[in-house]
Amino acid sequence: MLKLQKGTIWMVVATFCFAIMGACVKFGSATFNPNELVFYRSGINLIIVYFLMLALNISVKTKYITLHLKRSIIGFLSLILFFYAISHLPLGTAISLNYTSPLFVGLLMPFVLGRKIKGFLLCTVFLGFLGITLILKPTFANQSFYAGVIGLLSGLGAGFAYLYVTQLGQVKEPSLRTVFYFSLISTIGAALFAIPEQIQLPDVNSIWNLLLLGISATIAQLAITRAYKIGSTLGNAGLSYLTVIFSTIIGVVIFMEYLDWQTYVGILLIIISGVIASKK
Repeated sequence: MLKLQKGTIWMVVATFCFAIMGACVKFGSATFNPNELVFYRSGINLIIVYFLMLALNISVKTKYITLHLKRSIIGFLSLILFFYAISHLPLGTAISLNYTSPLFVGLLMPFVLGRKIKGFLLCTVFLGFLGITLILKPTFANQSFYAGVIGLLSGLGAGFAYLYVTQLGQVKEPSLRTVFYFSLISTIGAALFAIPEQIQLPDVNSIWNLLLLGISATIAQLAITRAYKIGSTLGNAGLSYLTVIFSTIIGVVIFMEYLDWQTYVGILLIIISGVIASKK
């Protein structure tokens, strides 16, 4: 019971730090483009994780480099899309669209893990996509619809990435090594994407936000890894949606964002369907 309680605490820490990360992206988007934000976020994460691996005597060598590359490249592209969505949508809306990943995991399991889809899961997925429709309010004339689709694609990418993480877990790859390769590929990829653009160097005012961005993301990843190690998998899956709630509150209170009732209902449907999908 004590381990479960500690797992819950770590999960709350992780979800809060993920929400802080989202807020830092929102602040940073006024100065930096998504490629630059991913570079700073991943670069700081890479440095911290590398020194943790040295301290814990975990080698960077792996027998599963192809699987790491699949997870890291998909995860990197998903992160770029996610940061773009945060830059152009209310924070809670962007986070909720990214958290459609459990729904995509359910749909992708037969193709990646060879597992069958249960009929009840299909109903759950339908409920989730009903929530997506309420959030996007499809209209091709609306710029936010485009950003919403980008956010939804980030959820699809995250779904693929989580499936590859599952496969890495099945072959007993250390979590820190998985995070290391993801951070390495994301740092290199973001740098390459940013080269053709006019790169903004951080100033005194923005550097603290960038540091908080990288540190909060690192703490969130380490905390969620710890939570899943000592806590309940199903309980953690449900608690992960606290990120959506924290982000919505931050968006309304700090960024003065307005969300209509349809968006709130859509977010609620995504949370409910995602929690159910995570437990099936």
